[in-house]
Amino acid sequence: MQYFWIYFNRTKFERDGRIRPMETTDKLHNIRHSLAHLLAIAVLEKDPGAKLGIGPVIDNGFYYDFEFSINAEVVRNGRGSDAGNTDVNAERRGMDAEERGTNTEYGSPQFLKKIEKRMRELIKQNLTFEQKEITADEARALFKNQPYKLELINELDKDDQTITIYETLPRQSALIPQGSAFIDLCKGGHVENTKEIPADAFTITHTAGAYWRGSEKNPMLTRIYGLAFENNANLDAYLKQLEEAKKRDHRKLGKELGLFTFSELVGPGLPLWTPRGTMIRELLNDYVWELRKVRGYQKVTVPHITKKNLYETSGHWKKFADELFKIETREGHLYAMKPMNCPHHTQIFACEQRSYRNMPQRYCETTMVYRDEQSGELSGLSRVLSITQDDAHVFCRENQIEQEIFAIWDIIDTFYKTFGFEDMQVRFSRHDPETFAEKNIGTKEVWEKSESAILALLKKRGVENYIDGKGEAAMYGPKIDFITKDSIGRTLQVATIQLDFNQPTNFGLVCVYEKGEKEQVVMVHCAIMGSIERFMSTFIEHTAGNFPLWLSPVQVKILPISEKYADYANKVYKEIADAGIRVEMDDSAESLGKRIRIAKTEKVPYILVLGEKEVEAGTVTAERRDGKHLDALPIAEFVAIAKREIDTMEIW
Repeated sequence: MQYFWIYFNRTKFERDGRIRPMETTDKLHNIRHSLAHLLAIAVLEKDPGAKLGIGPVIDNGFYYDFEFSINAEVVRNGRGSDAGNTDVNAERRGMDAEERGTNTEYGSPQFLKKIEKRMRELIKQNLTFEQKEITADEARALFKNQPYKLELINELDKDDQTITIYETLPRQSALIPQGSAFIDLCKGGHVENTKEIPADAFTITHTAGAYWRGSEKNPMLTRIYGLAFENNANLDAYLKQLEEAKKRDHRKLGKELGLFTFSELVGPGLPLWTPRGTMIRELLNDYVWELRKVRGYQKVTVPHITKKNLYETSGHWKKFADELFKIETREGHLYAMKPMNCPHHTQIFACEQRSYRNMPQRYCETTMVYRDEQSGELSGLSRVLSITQDDAHVFCRENQIEQEIFAIWDIIDTFYKTFGFEDMQVRFSRHDPETFAEKNIGTKEVWEKSESAILALLKKRGVENYIDGKGEAAMYGPKIDFITKDSIGRTLQVATIQLDFNQPTNFGLVCVYEKGEKEQVVMVHCAIMGSIERFMSTFIEHTAGNFPLWLSPVQVKILPISEKYADYANKVYKEIADAGIRVEMDDSAESLGKRIRIAKTEKVPYILVLGEKEVEAGTVTAERRDGKHLDALPIAEFVAIAKREIDTMEIW
């Protein structure tokens, strides 16, 4: 019996089914690639009639998509993008049955354990991977009973790509006749023999539903995920990181801290911000504005909808039509909710003739944009439909590119250091010649010019060891992406700077230079936080909800021991509030112990317990969230300490 499956080397599967490179070592990539192959073999042994999707290597592991032939539906419990995941590590993380979701045999925890066990048995058989080239017709014959594979083969044939297969040859197996092979249509990147795979350094983790090629119009497949590392120690470390991440999940903490909520009546991916959450949003936005204002930025405001024509001119309609929320007026005109702000900002620049004397023009706006994401991809604040961007666009001359990008870079450095992200890596995100026509606009000459400009800036800034982001460029130009790690070691992309020669060309944006003639301007795009939603999800998990004093919605909570100390508590409250410090008082009938526990659950930075000793001395006793005690402080002295920590944006 033969099994056939398609797998693309060095890939990451995106929403539209396209493949993009990812960064990892060749050795680890090959291990993960080969484990994905073994996963397919093990599943096909259980269900020979399964239809196979694709199974790329992803960050920290691999997955494979299957359409089982026998009642293999995964029953979901409706919890966002993670709904219905079958997690074999759930019990060790303390999840109950409802949290884990219930499943039938295929995709159940028991099934995944059997698959993992079988994969380890296959590793011990010293299977080999051998490559051959075949024609498209030969591939179609091999995969004639695999419709998803045939779809991909036809695309490869259309693009005149060379088709190679890998044969996975077993030495012995009770289930596989000697001499038969699993055949993989693949560019390569395997171990030579399964003995190179550490059998104790991988695990099959969970399942999730996934539409074929990311489209809701296509069938729902069952995606099986696995983790894989070079050794058992790295796997264990990552599993511990996952456990810590679960405790810090921004969806859980956001609810506990009363920052945001979601409503079924409003719809998924549309967060509703409470007063406390809104306060944090405004504090973040105000800080970004302070950093921009001193560098000459001006605020602008644009509407949330636009005629189709604007995005046809910018090129977004052709490239991203499926991601736009569209509106048809009663007169039959087609509009769209804005998915970005740059095309609108071009029209503010274009509303009058510009002289070189008033260049650059620096516009910024914190506003919502809207993207029609698929519901299965929505996740808390990190993936939403309504996105609040702290967006900025600089219109400048070519000889001003360096000063403007370096000024933005300085803002990014300052902002992220304020929040405790000290170590930043840079990724140079450039176009991929193989997908240029599909993903980008403009000419290759213009792209070479803009990418050369970015490389020169990186060199001048002293960045030698940047990450090569081939294929990661924006539609209209290359990017400088900033990469950092959070407090539990997860890699995060944060801010980005994008250089754009193409939209000024599309919109005819010019200024009059010294000789009285017109020259085309250049655009620089930048969002410091990326989006407020994404930054909030990141920072909540980075701090486990322990915000610095200046960013905490409630900075001080006063707890009088009993009602007889109410007058003094009110006096302390007034002095603290008059100093501009956000303070609340809990004088409820609950016991002092319970009120303290509530304040600590709310992660309030300072708790002041006031009793007879404090009243007699006219002082306060303060407990900081980190456990430090400030005893018998005059009220004014406590206020001065808190104000200093707020003004300096101290982190503790």
